[in-house]
Amino acid sequence: MSRPLVVTDCDEVLLHMVRHFREWLDSEHDVEFALEGNPFVQSMRRRGSEEAMTEEDVWRLLGGFFDTQMDTQQPIAGALEAMARLGEDADVVVLTNLTDERNAARTRQLNALGLNVPVFTNQGPKGEALRRIVEERGATRAVFIDDLAIHHKSARSVAPEVHRLHLCGEPSIAPHVPCALEAGHAHARIDSWDEALPWVLETLHGDTDA
Repeated sequence: MSRPLVVTDCDEVLLHMVRHFREWLDSEHDVEFALEGNPFVQSMRRRGSEEAMTEEDVWRLLGGFFDTQMDTQQPIAGALEAMARLGEDADVVVLTNLTDERNAARTRQLNALGLNVPVFTNQGPKGEALRRIVEERGATRAVFIDDLAIHHKSARSVAPEVHRLHLCGEPSIAPHVPCALEAGHAHARIDSWDEALPWVLETLHGDTDA
C-alpha cells in the first residue's frame, strides 16, 4: 500500500530566497530590490536610476543567484523539522521551479541541510508536474505546498484530488502575496510551520476529504 505523499516547493517554503537575493543584488550588483509585493521586474532598480530593470536583466540576475549563492540560503523556521516529522509517515519530494540543469545543485543544497529527498525541477505552472509525481508514486492521499497562488490554481485544475496548502514563510513578502485560499484554489493558507505541520499531518492521516 502506498504511503501518503508531500510535494513541497523549496524557495520561501523550506528556504529563504528573496531576502538573500536582495542582499546579493545590493552588495554585488548595486541594485535595489523592494520587497513590497510588486512583480520582480517592477521591484528592482539600479541604484540612482528610475528606470525599471528589463525582464531579461531580471532573469539573468536570478540565474546568477542560483548558480553562485545557493549556499547562502537559510532554512525557514521549523521547515526542516517539519519535513523530518512528515517523512516518518509519508514520502516527501521537492518540486521546485528551477531549470533542469540546476536540479543537481538544488539536491546538493538540500542534502547539505540534512534533507535527503527526491527533487523535481519544473518551469511554469506546476499542476502537470504534480499530477505526474502523484501518479508515479501511486499516492491515494497527497498534500501540495507552495508559496505562489498561480501554482495552486494550476494544481486545482489538473490534480484536484490533491490537498493544497498555501504557505509563504518569508514575513517581508507574505502579506503581499495573493492568497490562493481566498481565490478558492487552496484548502488552507498558513504561513508558519508551527501551525502548518499539524494541518498537514491531519490532512495526510486524518479523516479529511479533498
